[in-house]
Amino acid sequence: MSRIFQWREVPAQDRQAVQTDERLPWPQTLAMGLQHVIAMFGATVLAPLLMGFDPNVAILMSGIGTLIFFLMVGGRVPSYLGSSFAFIGVVIAATGYTGAGPNANIGLALGGIIACGAVYFAIGALVSWLGTGWIERLMPPVVTGAVVAVIGLNLAAIPIKNMAPTGFDAWMQGATFLSVALVAVYSRGMAQRLLILLGLLAASLLYALLTNGLGLGKPIDLSGVASAAWVGLPRFASPVFEPQALLLIVPVVVVLVAENLGHLKAVSAMTGRNLDADMGRAFMGDGLATMVSGAAGGTGVTTYAENIGVMAATRIYSTAIFVIAGLLGVLLGFSPKFGALIQAIPLAVMGGVSIVVFGLITVAGAKIWVDKRVDFSDSRNLLVVAITLVLGTGDYTLKLGSFALGGIGTATFGAILLYALLSLGRKD
Repeated sequence: MSRIFQWREVPAQDRQAVQTDERLPWPQTLAMGLQHVIAMFGATVLAPLLMGFDPNVAILMSGIGTLIFFLMVGGRVPSYLGSSFAFIGVVIAATGYTGAGPNANIGLALGGIIACGAVYFAIGALVSWLGTGWIERLMPPVVTGAVVAVIGLNLAAIPIKNMAPTGFDAWMQGATFLSVALVAVYSRGMAQRLLILLGLLAASLLYALLTNGLGLGKPIDLSGVASAAWVGLPRFASPVFEPQALLLIVPVVVVLVAENLGHLKAVSAMTGRNLDADMGRAFMGDGLATMVSGAAGGTGVTTYAENIGVMAATRIYSTAIFVIAGLLGVLLGFSPKFGALIQAIPLAVMGGVSIVVFGLITVAGAKIWVDKRVDFSDSRNLLVVAITLVLGTGDYTLKLGSFALGGIGTATFGAILLYALLSLGRKD
């Protein structure tokens, strides 16, 4: 155990790249850890807000999850685990959350998240035993891309119908997604990596000017921030295991496997080290972290593309950085004042950010098809995607007695089963 906390120090001026078993001097390692926390911060805080979870719990469990992942992979895979956006649609569907305030049915979501983590852990154990080939055959890029795209499309109506109760709020949603787009296109460096966070801040300032200053809408109330303690326990919650919620949320494991698989492939390419042997343990680490998070009232967690971007830009892959980042996440989780500040963000601003995020999830699915060069002249691929997208977007629901499997669930299982059925007799 002690060996995984040992890294060879590499002076900054001498390095071309810092590998996973190396580190910069500790002050620079601390600064890099803080940068990774900042990189994942916007999305990790946004996801729980969209589901009605306590953001303090989500931040706390992201830090704990990162440390669990580090231990499970023996310190060989650099990764930060943050809130997974793949859970948003199914959690909203399972709990009936309307987008404002705490989620009254959070227990149902937590039970599903724990079950999903358990299945994910079991898949990791199978990968450690059998290798990764069976996953790539069961969930090729055409299937994973369709499932990811469906999650974003299924969510589309939530911010537009539920998070803009007035005409003014609808205009503020537009101002918000425009702010995010401007940051994304015209900023550079770290600012561009924080496009969601900076766009949200700019839109919140504009909202405050128009409401608190000019009286055009519901003003921002910061009284909760002023009264909140600097240090304290977050709002933990207990899971409830209900079959319908479980079957709705568990299919998200398909997306988690695809995300983690892509993360490991990207890190392998950057570091020049083959991480296939660590893939099973990485899945198990992510699955265990998701179970622990759900048991405490947090969101499901996953590896983060934002942190891959930071590593690609800096060429620093030291896992020591992620130990520091995980510890910083734990510290932030125990600050109620931080949580109160997050809760004060206007609903319309969150709605505008949601439109961007849900759209990006959809595009991420399409990007899988582009990156993997999926051939849509093949009728099998074309029909799998066409049917899956409409099932998920239209919220196609199958009922069996009192049980109902909603759009994301039918789309996920449908994509896997349809691809397998249409592959019968084919040699490719």
